[in-house]
Parts: sequence; structure tokens; C-alpha cells
Amino acid sequence: MASDVRRPSVVVIGAGFGGPEAVRALAHAEVNITLIDRRNHHCFQPLLYQVATAALSPADVAWPIRSLLSDQDNVTVLMAEVEGVDVESKRVLTRNGPTVPFDYLVVAAGVNSSYFGHPEWAAVAPGLKTIEDATRIRAQILTCFEQAECADNDTSRRSAMTFVVVGGGPTGVELAGSIADIAHHVLARDFRRINPRAAGIVLIEAGERVLPTFDPQLSEYAATSLRRMGVEVLTGVSVADCARDAVTLSDGRRIETGCMLWAAGVRATPAAEWLAADADRSGRLTVDEFLRVPSHRNVFAIGDIAAAQSDGQPVPGLAPAAKQMGRFVGALIAAETAGRAVEKPFVYRHQGDLATIGRKSAVVSVRGLKLRGFPGWMFWGLVHVYFMMGGRNRIAVLANWMWEYMTYQRGARLIS
Repeated sequence: MASDVRRPSVVVIGAGFGGPEAVRALAHAEVNITLIDRRNHHCFQPLLYQVATAALSPADVAWPIRSLLSDQDNVTVLMAEVEGVDVESKRVLTRNGPTVPFDYLVVAAGVNSSYFGHPEWAAVAPGLKTIEDATRIRAQILTCFEQAECADNDTSRRSAMTFVVVGGGPTGVELAGSIADIAHHVLARDFRRINPRAAGIVLIEAGERVLPTFDPQLSEYAATSLRRMGVEVLTGVSVADCARDAVTLSDGRRIETGCMLWAAGVRATPAAEWLAADADRSGRLTVDEFLRVPSHRNVFAIGDIAAAQSDGQPVPGLAPAAKQMGRFVGALIAAETAGRAVEKPFVYRHQGDLATIGRKSAVVSVRGLKLRGFPGWMFWGLVHVYFMMGGRNRIAVLANWMWEYMTYQRGARLIS
């Protein structure tokens, strides 16, 4: 027991993509690790929109954290909510949980949706970051069709079946395309008083094009595909105001809607406040080339919470980037605790851009390879299944996708 007491303590905050990778990179290091998250599961966020649109169930995209790390003896998992960090005494403070001492701290606390100075919009335009968000959005989308079926006039029906998605990045594009699939294929024969194919889906992007980080040709293909699916794509216009039954645009247009979803912008969790450290305009922690928080040599930030740069370029807020940062920081701490010097800074290797548009359609840009349409959709599906954590989940997702492809049905259409 005495040897265990002298081992350095590493605390990792957050069990998204970066946190577990840092923990795994320390599997053979002489350290004691504590992983803290306010939930008991890791969530595969890239497929959350499929839970929100009834293609998958929550259990298909989530795994218990303890199960993922059960074979690693030097890690303890705590389900607790962090409310602060005492940097001077090296302690992490949790709400309704223990105070956890550390020698090294890895902050992988992630981000929340940003409403650009209008937090009141969150109540009427939910974002998509957690399993709870996805199940609430699923219920809201399906309830809109039920309300339209019960409506006694065309105006109410039309409003109930108008869906507005704010933000033309991958999440917004995927949500809009998947809602169109539900309306045109999945629910088309389920109702008697309404025609779900008449649903209106509006995608709003403040920039000049959707998928702005993609190759312009792929971006244009995505916009064209969405329009063919019946999605109205509005670019170069932003949201001026949100109400429960309507959204007002910067050009004065007012769109009555039964469901508005937010996929535009992020705001970091309050890690910078915990550490009294520098942050960018989105609240992300400023880090050096080794992903350290400059004012604290033993504190690192990884994933979406870190305003990191590689080769002079910002590191994007993507799952592969978070995983690369987690592996780097874990290896760095392992080297330092073993008395080895670390000289090479973090280098991000971009693995490509992928987004699905709808049934049999996606855009892919990977190391010079550009795919779109059905080949892109197949590639997108294989990549996402490959990166999922767990054989059961891979099989479940593949089975659900094959069933939907063959039958045009989605089995998770529950309002709960």
C-alpha cells in the first residue's frame, strides 16, 4: 500500500472522446488515475442526431464508462459534477461528491451550445450535445406530427409540421436531412388526416454556404441534395429572435414553426473560471504547444475545451482531434512520471471531413479522396461503425441501418 500512496495522482475531468484516450495512454504508467464525469456513460456524439430522429435508440450510441475501463486497474471512475478546482492545493471540487487531490489534471470538459448572448433561446431551440437532448428532440419532432394530426385547420397543421434547424455545419445538415427522411419515407403512411411529406424543413446558415469547412464543391453538392429532399436552405441570413412558435430572421422574415433546433456555435464549460486561466471568446482554455494551461504546468486541456493550435492552425473541435490530444497528453504524463523528457509538441493530423445528408447520400473528403452520394454514404457509415466503442453497439447500429434501408422504417419512434 505504501508504494500506491507515493504514485502520482492524475485526475481527468470528462469522459467524452479525449478523456478516455488520456486514461488509456496511462494504462501502464505508475500513476493512480481518477476519471470524473457527471454521467455514467460515454456518448458517441457523431450519431446523436440519429437518436434525435428515431433512427437509433440511446443505448446504441452510449457505453457505461466503468465497463469501458474495467480492465484497467489503475483507474477509478467517479460519477460527480465538478464545480471548481483549487489549483494551489491541487484539488478538484465536486458537487455532492468527494474532493479529489491531483498531481496532474487533464481537463476534457467539453462545450455546450452557444446562443450568442441570448441564453433565453435555449428553452425554445434546444441544442444537441447529450443523450437527454436527443431524446427530448425526438419527442418534440414526433409530437409535432401528432399535433398536426389533431389540428382542426390548415394553418395549425402547416405550422406544426414546419421544422427549423439553425446552423449549417455537419450537425445541422444531418438533422435537416434526417427530418426530411422521416417525413418523406418513415411516417408517410402512418397518418390519415395529414400528409407528412408536406412537412417544411428550413435550414438556416449565417455564412455563405453550408458545411463551410468542406471543399466548396462538396458543400454545394450537400446544399443541392438537401433542396432535392425538400429542405429549404437559407444562407447569408442569421436569427434575430426566437419564440416558441416562430423564428424571426435578420432580413425581417418570420417563420412559424412547431419545432426549432439549434446547431450553431458552441460555448465552453466554465473550466477557465475554475482555473482562473486565459480563454478565448468562446471560453476555451488557452494552451501551449504541449497542451498545457500556461499558468499551471501540471494542468492540461484537451478536446473542445482547448483552444489549441498545430503548425500555426487552430485544431478543430472534432472527435479525432480530441482523441489525438488525449493520447498525446497521456503519453506526456507517463513520460514525465517516468523521468523522461518530452521535446516534441502536439501535432494534429487531420483525418478528413464527413457528413451525411440523408438516405444514400453523404459527402466525404479524406486525404485527397472526395466522395459524394451513395459511395460517400457507405464510406461514412463504415467509418462511424469502426470508431464506435463496443462490438454490441456496432452490431446494433448496423442492424438498425440495414432494417431502415430495406423497410423505410425506424424502430425508435417513441415519445417519452
